[in-house]
Parts: sequence; C-alpha cells; structure tokens
Amino acid sequence: MGQIDNNFLSAIESNWYSFVTSIFVFWILFLLARKRVSFGKRVLIGLGIGVVTGILFQNLDFDTKAISTFGSIYVSLIRMLVVPLVFILVLNSISSLTNLEYLRKIGLKTFAWFLGTTGVGSIIGLLVALLMNPGSGIQQAAPADFQAREIPTFSEVILDMVPSNPINEAAEGKVVPLLIFAIFLAVAIIKIGSRNAEAVKPVRDLIGSITQVLHQVVKFIIRLTPYGVFALIAAVTSHYGWDTLQELGRVIITSYIALIIHFVLVFGGLVLLVAKVNPIKFFRKIYPTITVAFTTRSSYATLPVNLEVITKRLHVSPRIASFVAPLGASVNFNACGGIWPAIVTVFTAHVYNIDLAFTDYIVLVFVSIISSIGVAGVPGPAVISTTVVLTALGLPLEGIAIVAGVEALIDMGRTAVNATGTTVTSLLVANSEGEFDREAFNNQDDDEEISLQPAH
Repeated sequence: MGQIDNNFLSAIESNWYSFVTSIFVFWILFLLARKRVSFGKRVLIGLGIGVVTGILFQNLDFDTKAISTFGSIYVSLIRMLVVPLVFILVLNSISSLTNLEYLRKIGLKTFAWFLGTTGVGSIIGLLVALLMNPGSGIQQAAPADFQAREIPTFSEVILDMVPSNPINEAAEGKVVPLLIFAIFLAVAIIKIGSRNAEAVKPVRDLIGSITQVLHQVVKFIIRLTPYGVFALIAAVTSHYGWDTLQELGRVIITSYIALIIHFVLVFGGLVLLVAKVNPIKFFRKIYPTITVAFTTRSSYATLPVNLEVITKRLHVSPRIASFVAPLGASVNFNACGGIWPAIVTVFTAHVYNIDLAFTDYIVLVFVSIISSIGVAGVPGPAVISTTVVLTALGLPLEGIAIVAGVEALIDMGRTAVNATGTTVTSLLVANSEGEFDREAFNNQDDDEEISLQPAH
C-alpha cells in the first residue's frame, strides 16, 4: 500500500501541471455542455484547446503524461464496445426483416445496392487516401500495448474470417468471424419467424432490448468525445506542433475529394447507366434531400423530406419508397461506413508508421461493407464503423480520436452522400420492379414545394 501511495504522490508531483490543466479544461467543456453548446462545437473547442495546450507544453518542455492518460481511457472505452455492439446490432438489423420472401425479392436488391456502393466507397476512399497520404507528416510511436501483426497469406485471411468458436473469437476481439456468425443467426431467425413468429418473438424482444441498452452506453461514451479529443490532440501536438493541424487539413481535403468522386461518378453513373435517367435532372430533383442532409448531419432527420422527394419528385411508388428510405436511414452508410473508415485507416497507418499489405486492403473493404449494417441507428455511426475496421486490421484506435476534431466539418458531406445513396437505391429498385413512373419523371417540372423541415 505504501508503494502505491508513493507512486501516486510521485505521479502528482511530476505531472501536477498536466493533471491540473486537464481538470480545468474538462471543467470548461462540462460547463459548455450545461449551457447547451452543441456537441460538434464542443468537439471543435476541445480540439482547439488541445492544440494550444500541446504547443504550449512543447515550448515549455512540460510532460503530457497525465493528459495522455485521460486520452487512453477514452480509447479504452471505445474499444470496450466493439465486440458486443457489432454482434448485437448486425443481428438486430437483419433479423428485424420478418418476411423472408419479401427479403428475397425487394430486400436483397436493396441490400445489394446499399452494400455494393458502400464497398465501392471504401475502395474510392482507400485510393484517394493512398494518393493524398494523410497522416504522413505525423510520425508517432505506436501505443505500448500495440503488437504489429504478421502479414498473412490470402488463404489465411479467408480462413480467419470463418467463425469456429464465436465465444473464443469474441474474447480475442476478432470482429469479422462475429459478423458472419451474427448474419447466420439473423437469417435463421427470419427463416423460423416466417413459419412461426411466436417461436422467435422472445429472441427478437431480447435482441431489441439489448440493442436499446447498448445504444444508451454508446451515447454515454460519445458524450466523452470532446474530452478525449482534447487529451489526445494535446498529447500529439506537444510532440509535433503545427504539423498536426496541417495533417488534419489534409484529412478534410482528402475526405471531400473522395466524397465528390463517389457522388458524381458512382451515383451519377448508376442513375445514367442502370436507371437510364439523366443524372443532372436527377440531382436537380433531389436537391431538398441533399440540402437537409448537409445542414442537419442526420439521416433520420432527413427521412421525411427524402420520402417526399422519392415519391413526389422521382415518382417512385410509395411501396418501394416506404421500404427503402427508412432502411437506408439505418443501413446505408456509403460515406460513414465506406469512405471514412478507409481514409482513417490509411491516416492511422501513416501516423504510427505501420505498413498495410494488399490483404489488409481486402479485409478493409469487406469489413466496411458488413460493419455498415452493424452501425444501424447508432449515435456516431462513423466512429463505430471506423473502430470496427481498425480493430479488424489490428491498428491503434488512437487514430480515431486524432481526427475527431474535424469530423463535424466532414460529417456534413458524409451525411449528404449517405442520404443521396438511399435516394439512388430507391430509384434503382423501383426501376427493376416496374414501379418507377419514367414518364412523370421526365415530363413534370415538380414546381410544388417540398418541406425542408427535418424530423425532430
């Protein structure tokens, strides 16, 4: 006990300025929360204070050990959520589709477009990030508990994805096998439920209850983001000064280049080549969806507007719209689940000087596609999806917190891409089912006003 007391006193004596600074900043951020300052603003304020603190500590040659400890606690709390969250949410998202025949006909088409475009988004984000090299200007030592993985062969990668002992794999933090196991369970629940709904009702109720509890836990931890951002950015900036800001600027530029490419080439190409619709006319008709999504940064808030746009401006049948649009608000994360995790992965690998093999890129795309289902309806889906990808690749989760300060700026574009992807999918599915009124789309001017009021 005496040794513990001595260690504690020694830590306070050598890092008191770091400890006091952390508590003072946390108090400021807490007061801002009490005064109802928005979450995004508090994250940016935490980022700004962290940068100033880091530069000040660098110039004064102060140790940031106490500050970085708080940052490590935040990262550990995020890591705590990965396994239970991914498993339960993938299970809940898929098993909620009660009719297997409907799932096969409409659902499979919808999911195929959602997940396919997310995979393409992941590839675009990866290629743009490899070209732009975000994070290459920051060289930071990997965390003490980080262990570099040996580069596996392609066959080893495939075998490692197949679940053999889900409980053991959960204990080891292996995400991909758990995702696949959850998919098997979800399909089994749908199959049994289509014959006897009462037989799986207790299971569905339990999954739904656990999902709600996990949502609340996620909310608790997401609220700590401003504090975690301050601590981690202060620690990084104390080592690298203004270089950190330059690299975060490069992350923003890289993200918007990838988002614009996906928006124009992928969405525009699908509308033109698959639906045989003029993409310029299509984008002009859906501008209310893009506007609301960009300003609210919420797919759920955009949903009522998107339903009106899909039915009244695109002239897609209400039957298709009422299925695809709500599902898209929960599952379709082209940007949050595809583009952003790929960019953060490359950024993190550069920051910690970790080489990624070609097989890692394959795993990245695969995990991005599957995990985009798992983040359905979760607060901060981009954070969770990126956490899953970094965990699957064995990369330090600290990379997420470093870029968290600029997420608010990027999230506007990400949400606009997500919502647009849902609108595109509605058109593609309706076109394939003969439930798209092409004549009305081409001939009507759609001068009627679409409400720009988001859901509350």
